[in-house]
Amino acid sequence: MPQFTTTRQVRHRAEEMFALVADVEKYPEFLPMCEALTVRSRKERGDRTLLVADMTVGYKLIRETFTSQVFLNPEESIIDVKYINGPFRYLDNRWGFRPVGDGSSCEIEFFIDYEFKSRTLSLLMGTMFDIAFRKFSEAFERRADEIYSPDSHPGA
Repeated sequence: MPQFTTTRQVRHRAEEMFALVADVEKYPEFLPMCEALTVRSRKERGDRTLLVADMTVGYKLIRETFTSQVFLNPEESIIDVKYINGPFRYLDNRWGFRPVGDGSSCEIEFFIDYEFKSRTLSLLMGTMFDIAFRKFSEAFERRADEIYSPDSHPGA
């Protein structure tokens, strides 16, 4: 029943960070242990989007794919992830984005709560998942620095 919550302030706008986390297809490019991500379906209603996606994670010789439902709510600056199928007994994940000061930076809240179905898999991957989840917000912040920082766009 590992659970992890972190809140960190970053020097990017809440809208930028929301867009970065919402762009799930890009996760394999920068997210620890994420080897593949495929969006099965996408339903849009106004500015809200509901995705169903398969994510393959790996560590050494172990590969697992799980399916989750991702609810993107830009109006409330929230991304909710609910587990559908795979190696977990359950998985709940939530992102929140709140502007700070003049809005040029924001506070990100990352929450995850999960449990593997298999005790063996929990023993094999549990520690690595804990480490990876703790590094997720850092990975997104580094990615935002690459994409949104002025010095990442020469001549801009």
